[in-house]
Parts: sequence; C-alpha cells; structure tokens
Amino acid sequence: MSQDFQRSLPGYSGGSASSWYARIHVDPILLLLITGVVLFGLVILSSAVDGNDALLDAQIRRMGMAYAALIIAAQLPPAIYLRWAPFLYVVGLVLLILVLLVGVKVKGSQRWIDIPGLFRFQPSELMKIAVPMAVAWYLQQRVLPPSFKHTMFSLLIIGVPAFLIGVEPDLGTSILVTGAGVAVLLLAGLSWRWIFGAFALIAAAAPLLWQFVLKDYQRQRILTLFDPESDPLGAGWNIIQSTTAIGSGGVFGKGLYQGSQSYLDFLPEARTDFIVAVVGEELGFVGVAFLLTLYLLIIARGLFLASQAGSTFGRLVAGALVMTFFIYLFVNIAMVSGILPVVGVPLPLVSYGGTSAITLMAGFGIIMSMGTHKAW
Repeated sequence: MSQDFQRSLPGYSGGSASSWYARIHVDPILLLLITGVVLFGLVILSSAVDGNDALLDAQIRRMGMAYAALIIAAQLPPAIYLRWAPFLYVVGLVLLILVLLVGVKVKGSQRWIDIPGLFRFQPSELMKIAVPMAVAWYLQQRVLPPSFKHTMFSLLIIGVPAFLIGVEPDLGTSILVTGAGVAVLLLAGLSWRWIFGAFALIAAAAPLLWQFVLKDYQRQRILTLFDPESDPLGAGWNIIQSTTAIGSGGVFGKGLYQGSQSYLDFLPEARTDFIVAVVGEELGFVGVAFLLTLYLLIIARGLFLASQAGSTFGRLVAGALVMTFFIYLFVNIAMVSGILPVVGVPLPLVSYGGTSAITLMAGFGIIMSMGTHKAW
C-alpha cells in the first residue's frame, strides 16, 4: 500500500488554526462556490414553481438542513468514516431490501420508505456515499493498483446495491451509484486494460441487456433519443420541449420569469429534472455558461481538497465523491439536451428536492473533512 502522507490547506498551522473555518474544518472557497450555485438555483426555482411560495419555502428549509449536514460531516475526522464505512454500507443494503418489501410507490417506482408522521426518505441516496466509502475501505487495505481478485470483489460491492436500486426501478440513481464505486477503482489505479475490456464486455452483452434486462419504457426512451419526433406527444415530448426551451433562449434569454415553456406547462418537470431548460430559456447561453462555470470550479476545488487528504482512504473517497458530482452534472445536462435518454437525475443543488440535496451536501462535508483534517 502506498505510504500515507500529511498535507494541510494553505493557512493551516498544526492544531492551532487562526481562522473560524479552519477550526470547523470547512473550506471557505468550496463553501462559497456551493453557496453561489444554491442561491442561483433558488432564483431559478422561484421562476420554475410559478408563484408557488410554499414549494420555494420548503426548498429553503431543505437547503438549511443540507448545510447542517455539510457542517456536521466536515467535523467528523476521516478515521470515523474509515471505521464506519462497512457498517454504513450494510445498513444501506438492508434499507434497499426494505424498500422493495414495504416501500412507498410513487409514479410507478418503489423508491421511498415512509416514516408515518415524520418524513419520507429515499435509501438509494445513502448509497451514493456508502458505496464509494465501502470500496475505498476495502482497497485501502490492499496493494494498489488493485489486482484482478480485488477488482472483482470491489465490483461485487458496487453491483449488489446498483442491482437493488435498478429493480425499484431507478436507473438514474443506479448509474450514479455505479459511477461512484467505479470512480474509486479508477483513482486506485485500475489498469486501462480492464477498463477497455469492461466496455467491450458491455458492448457484447448489449443485445441481451436490451432483450431481457431493460423494461419496455426504458427501451422506448432509448429509441426516442434517436428520433423524438416519432412520438412527439408521448415519449418524445420531454426531449422536444426541453430542447425547444433551451434553443428559444438564445444568447441572453427571454428574461427571468419570462419563460413561456415553463409558465405554460409545456416543459415537463420544470422544477426538478428539467430545470436547466428553464435556465436556458430565461437566461440564455450566458446563464447556462455562468452556472456551468460555478460547477467546474466546484469540481476543481473538490479535486484539490482530495489531493490534500492524508491517507489513501481519504484520497479515494474524496476523489470519488467529486467524480460522482461530475457524473450527476453530466447526466442531467446531457439528458435535458437530448444527448442521453431521460433517466430522472436532478441538477445538483438546483433542482427541487430534499434527499438529493442533503446527500450532496453531506458528500461535500466529507470532502472537506478528508482535505482539512491533518494526521489521523
């Protein structure tokens, strides 16, 4: 195993930090960038909800809880995450099984566990953090890059929850969980030979996956991707309306609260999965470019913090969480733009929703913990 090393952020001096953010292990640059995206998202959401202040107030409360999750996650030292990683993974698996047995079905998918009188939550969100932590926990005890045996066992750790989530069905989250786990393998130095081999295997198995694994509506989404006009009032409606909204915004957009596609209810799921189309229509290319710039700066800062982690486990976990955030972003933008099929992945920190935002912010807190804690 590679030797662990100690690094610290600029401005840190041993255990006697002179600034408030050093004492609470929060990276101010990353926090500022995240806040920029959150505020931008709340402004866009205020337009997407079309005057429904109750939804906007609910989102503000959820973001407050998300910030609390970030602060709490940043306080826990990396040694705690290392110790509890396997237990968190097992708890996540148990919850996924419970979802399939007693979960609440919403819009045809059984993804939620309902706590009567309290709240409803989505256990698959937990696995976006638990899976990369479990894979990193397993690999940090081994010689890197991982051998074939350790790679196969890591893929088993990834595959079991990904399969259970896919059965719900929730293809989007299954892709994100798989991506989070595979990111750990890539960061651990997995040979490109195995990566190309995996792609070749998937390509060879594509006909079987198409025939026996994908559901009818999933096959229809893929077919619609190539020719949305074949069913403009059905399966192709989402892609047609989202690309129309983005294209109609031009360079500078129609103006905030002036988007016709969302206000006239042509745009599906305007406040959740397709909210970037609202950005494109109302703020144009400039607005989308500004938002993407903030996202890229968050990714860059996250990777920097990952490089500052003081252990193999910390570097693998932090790096994988940053890559998961990137996959989130890429899949959503590509889906709304008509590059990928519609899979139900929200725009991170912008789309309406609580569980996803809290999970993302907790992930950023873990990244800060790995990058700002010194020796452990």
